[in-house]
Amino acid sequence: MKKARFGFLFGVIAGIIDVIPMVLQNLSLDAILSAFSLWVVSGLIISTSNIKINSALKGIIISFMLLIPAAILIGWKEPASLVPIATMTIILGSLLGYSIEKIGK
Repeated sequence: MKKARFGFLFGVIAGIIDVIPMVLQNLSLDAILSAFSLWVVSGLIISTSNIKINSALKGIIISFMLLIPAAILIGWKEPASLVPIATMTIILGSLLGYSIEKIGK
């Protein structure tokens, strides 16, 4: 349970980090809420997952798996926007996986 709390907390922090540039760009509220919720859910799933791989890689894989449905919708209309989204997913996903594993023990 302690690890799940850290997963939730770190997911909220990752969500805030991700949405700051979105707010500054005046993106729509639905896009901001979608990104924020992706990170909260990612944090919870990463923290409760029993996959035995490198923690940073686990964070990246789980974050990308959760991103796929939204990425299809985003990429359909604006394929170029997937580059910064993928970059943030790699950075935040790896940090989330690593942080949850190291601090959540």
